[in-house]
Amino acid sequence: MEVKKAIIPIAGLGTRFLPLSKVLPKDFWPLVDKPILQYIVEEAIASGIKEIIFVNQPRRKSILNYFRVDKNLIKLLEQRGKRNLAKELKDSEKLFKSISFKQVFQRKPLGDGHALLQGKNLIKNEPFATAWADDVIESKTPCLSQLIKSFNKYKRPVIALARVPKESFPLYGMVAGEKIGKRIYRIKKIVEKPSIEESPSDLACIGRYVLTPKVFDFLAKAKPNQKGEIILNEVFSEKMEEEEILGLEINGKWLECGNKLAYLKSNTYLISKHLKYGKKVKKFLKEEKII
Repeated sequence: MEVKKAIIPIAGLGTRFLPLSKVLPKDFWPLVDKPILQYIVEEAIASGIKEIIFVNQPRRKSILNYFRVDKNLIKLLEQRGKRNLAKELKDSEKLFKSISFKQVFQRKPLGDGHALLQGKNLIKNEPFATAWADDVIESKTPCLSQLIKSFNKYKRPVIALARVPKESFPLYGMVAGEKIGKRIYRIKKIVEKPSIEESPSDLACIGRYVLTPKVFDFLAKAKPNQKGEIILNEVFSEKMEEEEILGLEINGKWLECGNKLAYLKSNTYLISKHLKYGKKVKKFLKEEKII
């Protein structure tokens, strides 16, 4: 069965970005000239996804408006002679028209696994992708497309993996795995945020998955952790014997946006490579003797 649906949780409180995240969800912070969430949606579309299900907060219902056609705004831009801007808007909205958007709500911040569970009724008996909006992946082949290819080959849930320096081990879910193919591992265990000494490897879980509907059974039965949350990787760690889970070391650059410093680094990286602004920004930095 083809992977045609994706769940994207965006209901987080964004506590690491307070006070700004009180009024603007972190998923809509700009990376260069478009919001983080747009990168995720574009990746999904490029990977063949036809339906995106946002898991949102009830007070953010208007977020879907970003992905809808705004004929009045386009008309106004054209009337004011801003045809280039009108064309940019038309082009992006044309892309969004190729996919359907749905929305469900997570009424309390009870973890990423709990967020996924809210999308269960819209995922029938079919595999699906999921992506955290904290992570942008720069790659020739979209990250989700890489995972879907591995899923189609092995018919097992697949988690995206990337190698990280040892000082970063305490920040991520780190995996122990048996290599079974090129860049593909059979995951033995996932250790959430271990110390450098306790980490089973240098392979970290990234916020991209292709999953089977069986995950909903696991999540529905899972007990909240000490923080009162249901965390997907923690649930997987307990269910390794019931369902084989694979990890794919992705081809691409992982750009994190989950905290202020990571966000600033990712923004700087993408600005420096931007076709329209990159050279101008580099010139400015040199003129101002910043670099």
